[in-house]
Amino acid sequence: MSIQQDIIQKLGVQPHIEVKEEIRKRVDFLKSYVLSAGVDGLLIAISGGIDSAVATGLCKLATDELSEEKGREFKTVGVFQPYGEQVDIADSYAVAEAFALKYRVETNIEEAVNEIALEAEYGLKSIGVHRHLSRAGKGNVKARTRMVVQYALAFELNLLVVGTDHASEAITGFFTKYGDGAVDLTPLSTLNKRQVRMLAEELGVPRSVLDKAPTAGLWEGQTDEAELGITYEDNSDYLEGKQIAPEAQQKLERQYAKTEHKRSPIPGI
Repeated sequence: MSIQQDIIQKLGVQPHIEVKEEIRKRVDFLKSYVLSAGVDGLLIAISGGIDSAVATGLCKLATDELSEEKGREFKTVGVFQPYGEQVDIADSYAVAEAFALKYRVETNIEEAVNEIALEAEYGLKSIGVHRHLSRAGKGNVKARTRMVVQYALAFELNLLVVGTDHASEAITGFFTKYGDGAVDLTPLSTLNKRQVRMLAEELGVPRSVLDKAPTAGLWEGQTDEAELGITYEDNSDYLEGKQIAPEAQQKLERQYAKTEHKRSPIPGI
């Protein structure tokens, strides 16, 4: 088995999908888990990007169906988490409007992130390292702080936290360990970025979101493709078993090997 075939098998990506079937399968997955966990619904952070938009659409379908079937309310709570001023936050709200979210919460993480960064810098100083957190390091703090806030809300509301991880991120390890600080459910995990876009089109994700360059919002102007030096077109082709340029293939496979620890369970002895 080639490295490519091994990666595809481990990540569970299919070369072709039937969009309506995939939506149905993922909505049913969410419904089943909500019921088995005995919770009152789902929480999803809406960044304004395509991945969280698709996850929001799936969550809303799941909780609407559960509410109708069970005769009581199941919630999808959408959370907006700017760091200071988020220039594209209108896209986050457009997603909430597109899926008619009743429950919306905005939590600005700027003060919390800056305090954590300051404490970390004091810690560095205490061992003789005199510097500010790196740009990437502070980006990591932003991602994890967002998750702390999501779990604080989810605990109080008896909800499960839904993640947006998918195979095109998993192959590159482009997330902090277990996603951005871990989540309860990942309904997009076996899709590549192209397939996520296909679901987005079917679900009715706003055009302003569909047309955006993918970004984790870690710092101003950051984009996934620039950060990794790999296009999502090549990434998706690779995960569908297609041949791509040798340089792009080598980059993907090196990135996959380098980030294996992020996809593996926490080791113990």
